[in-house]
Amino acid sequence: MDRIGPFEYVEHPAVLPPLVDGTDPARHRVAIAGGGPVGLALALSLAVRGVPSVVLEADTTVCVGSRAICISRRSLEILGEVGALEAHLAAGLPWQGGRTFHGTEEILRFAMPDDAFQRLPPMINIPQYRIEQSLVDAASAHPDLIEIRWGTELAGFSQDDEGVSLRVRCAGTDYAMRADRLVACDGGQSLVRRAMGLKLEGAAFEGKYVIVDIELPSTYPTERRAWFDPPSNPGSTVLMHRQPDDLWRIDYQIPDDADLDAALRPESVEPFVRRHLEMIGEAHLPWRIVWISAYRAGAMTLDRYRHGRVLFAGNAAHALPIFGVRGLNSGFEDAHGLGWRLASVALGLGGEALLDGYDEERRHAFRVNAASAIKSTEFMAPPSRGFSLMREAALTLAHTHPSIAQLANPRQTTAIGYPPPPGAVPSDPSAGPNPGDPPAEAPLRGPDGETRLTALLGPWWTVAVFLADPAADGPAAALDDALAALERGPLPLRTLVVAARGDAAASATRLRAVDDARPDSLSADRLAARRWDALDGAVVLLRPDGHVAGRWRAPDAATLRAALDAAACRTVTPNEARR
Repeated sequence: MDRIGPFEYVEHPAVLPPLVDGTDPARHRVAIAGGGPVGLALALSLAVRGVPSVVLEADTTVCVGSRAICISRRSLEILGEVGALEAHLAAGLPWQGGRTFHGTEEILRFAMPDDAFQRLPPMINIPQYRIEQSLVDAASAHPDLIEIRWGTELAGFSQDDEGVSLRVRCAGTDYAMRADRLVACDGGQSLVRRAMGLKLEGAAFEGKYVIVDIELPSTYPTERRAWFDPPSNPGSTVLMHRQPDDLWRIDYQIPDDADLDAALRPESVEPFVRRHLEMIGEAHLPWRIVWISAYRAGAMTLDRYRHGRVLFAGNAAHALPIFGVRGLNSGFEDAHGLGWRLASVALGLGGEALLDGYDEERRHAFRVNAASAIKSTEFMAPPSRGFSLMREAALTLAHTHPSIAQLANPRQTTAIGYPPPPGAVPSDPSAGPNPGDPPAEAPLRGPDGETRLTALLGPWWTVAVFLADPAADGPAAALDDALAALERGPLPLRTLVVAARGDAAASATRLRAVDDARPDSLSADRLAARRWDALDGAVVLLRPDGHVAGRWRAPDAATLRAALDAAACRTVTPNEARR
């Protein structure tokens, strides 16, 4: 296997576990089919919550080729929670926007939302093989909780009321194993999905794209560049992204009736790359092709992501067009949303209905993602002559009408909120984040210096209490009693006291921590309170994945306890109810 820049592929041996009569005698909590980014992220999400898993990966190395390369801010937050953020930031190239051209003339510049108070860039570019290696490295920090079985493929399975029986194959040997749950993270050609007779349904588009990685020592800035009808590819589109290691990713459209096998041959790809580099003025630099693949757009999904004890995540559950980079980023959010729920059920901290909540929320996220992705796809790869005529007219007018040029905006992925679940305790009205919304970033100052709210969330429940001055008389005393009631409950949670002014340390004696440690007492300027619309005494309950479970103005103990139990899908025992 070729070395790519400084990256070297590590070959992992296929090792059989100790077997008894052809069976793995261990009973596994969670078996994960597929050791790509989504499967590894799920294993890490379980591990940081103390739940073991076994990952079955047919290959013996991380993936070959760049594949998914754009990682969003929300995905970076998720990677931070599972201990893989720093490696991604060290290797990735941050970027904020891009440019779009019609022919060779620029018609649009766009920028993703950003401000000085964010701790992470809107997006980084990093090839998937580096993503996977960073996740493998992070998994090595949990040797007792994550077992990656390289060179091991799932050959079949069946489920019953107590668990899942699996047949796996490693080094020419078949053996049986047993798990409480099976999660299919085995990609677009999912064996699990096919074995269950399930199909992705939705919209498939005719547009075909060749994807090529080239090594090119260019110093051009990191941004998304798109060309419509360029001289290098008349009548079609081209995308170009810079990657680490002097690699550049080029995606270019080929005719719908083109022979795809012929289009993927190096003798077909090289002339296009040469023409494109000549067009952008970089043909004088040395370059070589590193990897070639193909892609066809589609927005398709399973009608359910939970089938008893078998669950689906990532491309095994859904497919999204590349435009707006929602594929892997959506997969990371699947792993994030599923990990805490599986862990809660496994540890007896939540009810089975939590897994139905995963199914409902992530199918909602697919619908939101697909709506934006389809609009971008219809513009990038028009599905009919009518769409082509509309695009041609829009591109022509875009030269003199900037507002029309916005039709070419790629609608980059953003964090998605969820509808409030049935049975949730009603929240007080707010102009800030509401139930189901992802967390809004806010700068905070604590004992160890400046930090950000999202850096303090996870792996379990968080109660954020906003006080104008914790040292003054006011809501603090009443909230003390309410939080003390949560302290007596069985769910692990963390208290963050966010003070707009005054001695934040005073809150450590007024508001007790629920884990026998002092709460994180943080001073904040009024930006945090404004972003969260947090009046003095406001309390926000955040789920383990950071989404808002509820918010209230000076709630009592009964409200907080009921809200937490409902969000965790817990059935309260009579003894708990009497506390």
